[in-house]
Amino acid sequence: MAQTLERTGVGEVGRGRERAPAERTTNRARSRTRLSSVANSLRLIKAFSEDHYEIGISELAKRLGLAKSTVHRLASTLLDQGMLEQNAGDGKYRLGLALFELGTLVRRKMDFTVEARPYLRTLAEKTGETVHLAILDHDSVLYIITHESKQALRMGSKVGTRVPVHSTAVGKALLAFQPEEEIERIIARGLPASAPNTVVDAKVLRRELALVRARTYAIDDEESEIGLRSIAASIRSHSGNVVAAISIAGPVHRMTKKMLLGWVRELVEVADAVSRRLGWQSPRADAPQRLGRS
Repeated sequence: MAQTLERTGVGEVGRGRERAPAERTTNRARSRTRLSSVANSLRLIKAFSEDHYEIGISELAKRLGLAKSTVHRLASTLLDQGMLEQNAGDGKYRLGLALFELGTLVRRKMDFTVEARPYLRTLAEKTGETVHLAILDHDSVLYIITHESKQALRMGSKVGTRVPVHSTAVGKALLAFQPEEEIERIIARGLPASAPNTVVDAKVLRRELALVRARTYAIDDEESEIGLRSIAASIRSHSGNVVAAISIAGPVHRMTKKMLLGWVRELVEVADAVSRRLGWQSPRADAPQRLGRS
């Protein structure tokens, strides 16, 4: 009986009728249209930039290669959702507060340690040396992530280790971008020597911090420990504030000054990449080329 019902079509109850080929084609076309509209809406949003803050329909149509009627329809939908705003004077569009609110939500959920980890791992694999992520905490540098070198002779600082701010590359990469009063407060506290090369003169340290700001990286040339060299670059949050620093450290027989120079560009690019993940827009046009004491 069941077989008879199925053959006659009665058994199709509950499974829905089979769509005709023309109907299936129409539905696929509608689906493609919806996907195309979403893609074009995203393209429209990405057309805005610092240099093109407000754009009219004609210019948007030209940039997107779409008909003005299509762009107007997309813009109107985005306007209704708060993704765009419209200048009442000239009718041009700009990005809306809804996008800002979404971006703020993403930034709040971003932990710079999470964002930095894959970059640190890759940097450690490429260099073969110890790579640190550190922050400034209570007048000293605190290591919060460490990828140790697999070589027998290596820098042994662990997560949770504190080191002086004025005698380390990470410390200077952090200190250089602090407010002037904070720098002076730390200098006034005293600059004790950790090794024969430690900078203990306030004027010299100020010059070195200015050099760090100019070239965007810092070095430790046996200043924190005899036989150790390191290089560091700072990480910025979306507001531009320096929140951490990345360093590459190793023994002097491997980390020659020539070797340090070879890793400068890579290190700064990694620091910038993490900063961009945090929402910062780098103004740097070229990676640094010079190397000297910091």
